[in-house]
Amino acid sequence: MSFNYNNSTFISFADFSEVESRDQRLFEVNEDLTEVEIEKLLSEASMRILTQLRNTDWWKEYVFGRDASLQRDMRRLPSIDPTLINGREQEFKDLNIYFALAEYVYPRVADFGNETDSGVVKMKYFSDQYSKLFKEVVESGDWYDFDGDDTIETAEKSPVKLNLVRVR
Repeated sequence: MSFNYNNSTFISFADFSEVESRDQRLFEVNEDLTEVEIEKLLSEASMRILTQLRNTDWWKEYVFGRDASLQRDMRRLPSIDPTLINGREQEFKDLNIYFALAEYVYPRVADFGNETDSGVVKMKYFSDQYSKLFKEVVESGDWYDFDGDDTIETAEKSPVKLNLVRVR
């Protein structure tokens, strides 16, 4: 995996250069957005993504179905180990970028008094992209190397169809 690590410590799925290449104009217009700040936001977004994945029914069924010692006890449900994500690398990078832009970066620069402001429009766009891709990644169920042997065997794949319901 070529995620962002500091020695052996996971930092984030994507890095500053990948965000910059996605929306270079954002940094040209907002010179106060620094590489250090964006890296911090990407790290926060990555941790949030891992938490959201852990909270899915898919993860609960995936782990409980493979480790009977957990006895389906929610208190024992492990976090997702990013070092065991061994598939869909680009999708995880995209998730990280979409989430960071929608939830952390654009809210800092958007003009919320103007609904047509490009920052507000891009927040919605990246949020929608994130939601679609998150669903796709969870449904694919083919990216986690449960036994840590650097190969995702057929038995480790667990595709599922989600029926997400919006609550208003």
